[in-house]
Amino acid sequence: MDKLIRKITPFLWFDNQAEEAMNFYISIFNNAKILKTSYYSEGGPAPAGTLMTASFQLEGQEFIALNGGPQFAFTPAVSFVVNCHSQQEIDELWDKLSEGGQKQKCGWLLDQFGLSWQIVPTVLETLMSSGDTEKSHRVMMALLQMDKLDIKTLQDAYDA
Repeated sequence: MDKLIRKITPFLWFDNQAEEAMNFYISIFNNAKILKTSYYSEGGPAPAGTLMTASFQLEGQEFIALNGGPQFAFTPAVSFVVNCHSQQEIDELWDKLSEGGQKQKCGWLLDQFGLSWQIVPTVLETLMSSGDTEKSHRVMMALLQMDKLDIKTLQDAYDA
């Protein structure tokens, strides 16, 4: 039977930190693994033996990383949303992913490699789309005051 191939796989272009980044992400997520790697040979654009591409999986989502050189850089125009079921999960992912990076507003952070992440509680969608515009507005106002999102504060704003 043929291996299931996803139609869309995020492809991450790094200057020369693809292996370091992959190992960093693998160390953070509980359900993570390296799928395959390939290395540059003699005469390639990087020294022989340097990682060229790697595919890895985080929480069931496959990613491909490339050491492609300095031509391109990440921007916050593309980010990865991580839906979290508990405050503990938010706290752990926020702290680990932002290490060496930059904590930003509204649950966003920039990791040490320049990738943008949104660490979001799964309950946020329910709080924001209840149909009660007053409650949703209070939740949004609370969210706009936060860096790392706090489920209790968001729930309190909804219930106020």
